[in-house]
Amino acid sequence: MYMSRVELDINNRRKISDLTHVGAYHSWVEDSFPDELDKNVRTRKLWRLDTLQNKRYLLVVSEEKPDLKRLEKYGVPGTAQTKSYDTFLNSIHNGGVYRFRAVLNPVHSVSNPNGKRGRVFPEITAKQQLAFLERKALTNGFELVPGQYDITERRYVLFRKTGQKPVHLCQAAYEGILKVKDEDVFRNALCHGIGKKKAYGFGLMTVIPVK
Repeated sequence: MYMSRVELDINNRRKISDLTHVGAYHSWVEDSFPDELDKNVRTRKLWRLDTLQNKRYLLVVSEEKPDLKRLEKYGVPGTAQTKSYDTFLNSIHNGGVYRFRAVLNPVHSVSNPNGKRGRVFPEITAKQQLAFLERKALTNGFELVPGQYDITERRYVLFRKTGQKPVHLCQAAYEGILKVKDEDVFRNALCHGIGKKKAYGFGLMTVIPVK
């Protein structure tokens, strides 16, 4: 696994004018793996946007290395970088305590009594969105440290797809402290994401050890 990052060239409005919705970011990420495009094979990539010291970054977790030139398509030249994620992943152990950040799509499904596929509805309130994170902790190998996690941002993001009406996806950013309960399940969550809409900037959790 690899973790990559590039700074968005936010001061060049013309350059980033295509990035008007999360589908455009998805295309940018996919285009950064030309070998997969040539082979008509797509592996799972997780990505999200982070803001650090007034700079905007695209963060990507992937099975293969991206083409850094392509990753800089909308980025500041020379800022794209990638590194192996495996050494860090292998260091994770049961009982480990970590500071986390995650951007998720908090939703719930309502089953259809006719046996058809149920409908998906957004979790609207902050209380509901925190409860969503708490449910996901139970199935992704970690527990949240009581009183040490919260929502840092709540909003809706635009998603467009050719031939379909634009929709707004519910987004919540979470930060806090967690404890690993099942290291294998937790590693899988870090590599393959949590929840829905992973291809569109949701599901990526990152952690750093608490010393």
